[in-house]
Amino acid sequence: MKLSIIIPVFNEEKTVVQVIKQVSQVKITGAKIEVIIINDASTDKTAKKLQDSKGIYPNLKVITHAINMGKGAAVRTGFEKATGEYLVIQDADLEYDPIFIPQLFEPILAKEAEVVYGTRLKRLPHPQKEESTPRFFLHFFGNRFLSLITSILYGQWITDMETCYKIFPKAFVEKTTLLGSGFNFEPEITAKLIKSGYRIKEVPITTKPRGYKEGKKLQTFPEGFKALWTLIKFRFVD
Repeated sequence: MKLSIIIPVFNEEKTVVQVIKQVSQVKITGAKIEVIIINDASTDKTAKKLQDSKGIYPNLKVITHAINMGKGAAVRTGFEKATGEYLVIQDADLEYDPIFIPQLFEPILAKEAEVVYGTRLKRLPHPQKEESTPRFFLHFFGNRFLSLITSILYGQWITDMETCYKIFPKAFVEKTTLLGSGFNFEPEITAKLIKSGYRIKEVPITTKPRGYKEGKKLQTFPEGFKALWTLIKFRFVD
């Protein structure tokens, strides 16, 4: 069995080398791994760092967009180039630690599930950390709300619909038209997975949320409204 790790990148010169190193260290007994990075027309030193990394990790696949197309579009490009039976998305900012990928893949290998999500929302934000600033609380409870709406609309309980860590079969994307170009691809994937008959198994993970000063790109209100509309829309249309 083979797992393709898809890493969309846009202006992540500070972390892209480290994420490549950490992902390259991921080992899963009983599975091969390929790493595909999509440089979504970064304007900083990301491209140079990716080129240098290819000299260190010769099996690393790097694809570059000529223009910035958005995270969802970058992920879709990765899906098209992937050769693994299963796919997982890894953000380049290292909020998500690749150490959890083998744990998330265990239910797949054990044939207990075909789709696995890493849920961050089994806990509340820590009151002594930056993640508990008002903006992070807003994002946290906004995600909780969207996950609840997902559960109600689609009849399957999910605690973290917007998690980056989603493992699912490539066969799903080969037969499904995904349209989202931005962050709205997260609710779209979840909606279409459930409508395709997949049951989602959640595995608890922890993350290290990045602050907006450090380059966090998700904007809570506009992206939250897009996600809500996406969930409602795809509940009633294909």
